[in-house]
Amino acid sequence: MKGSNICQKKKGVPKKKADARIEALEKELQYTKENLQNTIEELETSNEELKSTNEELQSTNEELQSTNEEMETSKEEQQSMNEEITTVNTELQGKIDELSGSNNDMKNLLDAIDVPMIFLDNDLCIKRFTSHSTRIINLIQTDIGRPIGDIVSKLEDVNLTEDAEAVLKDLVFGEREVLTRDGSCFSMRVAPYRTNENVIDGVVLTFIDLTNSKEAEKQERRLATVVKDSNDAVTIQDFDGNILAWNRGAEEMYGYSEAEALKMNIRDIIPKEKQKEALELLKKIKKGDEVKSFKARRKAKDGKLLDIWLTVTILVDAEGKPVEIATTERDLAWLSE
Repeated sequence: MKGSNICQKKKGVPKKKADARIEALEKELQYTKENLQNTIEELETSNEELKSTNEELQSTNEELQSTNEEMETSKEEQQSMNEEITTVNTELQGKIDELSGSNNDMKNLLDAIDVPMIFLDNDLCIKRFTSHSTRIINLIQTDIGRPIGDIVSKLEDVNLTEDAEAVLKDLVFGEREVLTRDGSCFSMRVAPYRTNENVIDGVVLTFIDLTNSKEAEKQERRLATVVKDSNDAVTIQDFDGNILAWNRGAEEMYGYSEAEALKMNIRDIIPKEKQKEALELLKKIKKGDEVKSFKARRKAKDGKLLDIWLTVTILVDAEGKPVEIATTERDLAWLSE
């Protein structure tokens, strides 16, 4: 029995070790299973996170794609806008060139016309002036921006500042004759400067030279006095023979008043037998042939026939075209006395 217990003990040692080993293996297996389970769970969590990240990346990618499309659209819009800006710049440059050309044309026009003009702003300071303005006021280019009242004027008894202020106040066109110290005569016109929008933006001073016309008027008055008071008959008629002027000498010679004569034709004082001759003379005058003074016959209101010495003068227009006929007629009977 004793030997038998010993044998059992010997046989029990390996069993215990085997059980311990099994137990250890089971524990290790359990640990491994737990680790594997944790790893699986972590892997599943990672997969879910990766899936979520992938979805986020996909969403981000879609947003980037959308952003790229928006940027492409913006690029196209920007390009279109640049093209529009280029077109607008081209049109603007064209307008600038056109405006520059207009300004040059206006400057050349103002310089070409023999009319002194001065442009003032609302403060009555000089904006621009034509080169002929120096005949009226001592102006130089550096005077632009200066008040008109500070510039020395050649005008007699004229206050340009007061005249300009009156026009700005009442907005009424003003005109009057003025004289310079050298005796020249001008028609001074002061008018409001209106923009295209009908806004008052200053004053324009314009000076029209009347010196020659005034002298011509004097000469004309002198000549008219001489003609009117002449003892010779002086008449003016058109190429149809209608009487346009009839002086006092003609009234005394022919017996018709001026009022009567202005309703008559020159044929009314030409005897019938001389009218054909007068018609031929008229044709020569129309052709521009020179007509020397000659002896002619006329008929007075009372029927008396008069032998006269006739001088014909052709009156022409500004282009040198014959328009009227002037005659000076002297009674030869009066000369023989």
